[in-house]
Amino acid sequence: MAARRKPKIQKLKFELTKSAIGGIAVVAFCLFLWMFLLGVWAGQSLLLPSQGKNIAKSSENVTAPAPLVIKALKKVKKKKN
Repeated sequence: MAARRKPKIQKLKFELTKSAIGGIAVVAFCLFLWMFLLGVWAGQSLLLPSQGKNIAKSSENVTAPAPLVIKALKKVKKKKN
């Protein structure tokens, strides 16, 4: 009895020129830049909501609270007597 031959598996082969690789890199960079800018825009609107919404909700004249400011203080060393 003859041994069965395994069918050859055809491998997929990509050949790209340097300009094609550069074009793919430019497109990828533009996509990443767009996603970054979209994320910054969304983050700013989530963290800092517009001030107009607070004024429209209340009919009274209420001033907006002052922003919280934390100041660092220097440590003073005590002298030993």
